[in-house]
Amino acid sequence: MALKKHKPTTPGQRFKVISTFDEITASKPEKSLLESTKRSGGRDNTGKMTMRYLGGGHKKQYRIIDFKRDKENIPATIVSIEYDPNRTARIALLSYNDGEKRYIIAAQGMKVGQKIASGKGVVPDVGNSLYLSEIPFGTIIHNIELRPGEGGKMARGAGTFAQLMSRDGKYAVVKLPSSETRLILQSCKATIGMVSNPDHNLEVSGKAGRSRWLGRRPRNRGVSMNPVDHPMGGGEGKASGGLPRTRKGTPSRGYKTRDKKKMSNKYIIERRKK
Repeated sequence: MALKKHKPTTPGQRFKVISTFDEITASKPEKSLLESTKRSGGRDNTGKMTMRYLGGGHKKQYRIIDFKRDKENIPATIVSIEYDPNRTARIALLSYNDGEKRYIIAAQGMKVGQKIASGKGVVPDVGNSLYLSEIPFGTIIHNIELRPGEGGKMARGAGTFAQLMSRDGKYAVVKLPSSETRLILQSCKATIGMVSNPDHNLEVSGKAGRSRWLGRRPRNRGVSMNPVDHPMGGGEGKASGGLPRTRKGTPSRGYKTRDKKKMSNKYIIERRKK
C-alpha cells in the first residue's frame, strides 16, 4: 500500500495525504454480505442527545465479516480485496469450494487467487486461521479470539499485529499490539500475518469536511467551556483551566482507572508500557 500527496490546487488539497488504493481490486461489494445500518446521531430512543460530537456522515452499508473462521478444512480462494467504510483495514472476499462466499479482514500481502484455509493441521501461511496450540513461536498473528469459538476480538485494526511468544500449560503467551503480554487459551484461534493497510496512521484528512463525512462533529475543548459545562471551564480570558480532567471530573493524565478486582487481571503477565 502506498500514500499519495496532492498538489495544493485548493486549500483542502494542500495537506491532504491519502491512500492510493492500489491493492483494491473490486469497486462493488458482494450484495449477499451487506446489511443496512442506521445512524443514531448521538441520540437515544427518545431523541435526546446522549453522546456529543456525533452526527452526519456518508450513508454506508455494513459488510458482514467472518471473524470466527469456523469453516474448517474447506479450502477457499481470494476473489477480491475491497475497501470497507466501517473499518481501517481492507477486507478480502473468499469463495469456498462448496460455493459459499464470506468476507474476512485482509492480511498484508494477500493476493487475488491465493488459496487459504482454517482449522487443525493447516500450514501457518499468511491468511490461514489456526489454533494457538499449532502456531509456531514468534509468529505474527491478528484477529485473535479471547474465548474459543467467540470470534476474533484483538488486533483487527489497520497495520496491527500480535506475536505468539510461548506456551504455558493450557495457555499461550501472546504479546499484544499495546505491548501488553497476556495469557490466552490455546484452544482459541488466530490468523497468521499482519492486518492490511499499515500506512493508515500516516494519512492526513486535509480538511474538516472529511471528518464530517465520517460522522464526526466538531469537538470543543473543556477550557473553552463555562464552569457549568466542564471542570476546566471558566476564568477570565484564556485561562489554562487547572488540572487536566474529563467532563465528569476524572483526572486524564496518569490516573489509573482499571478495576483492581477485574477478572482478567490474572491473565495479564505484563501491563502495556506507558
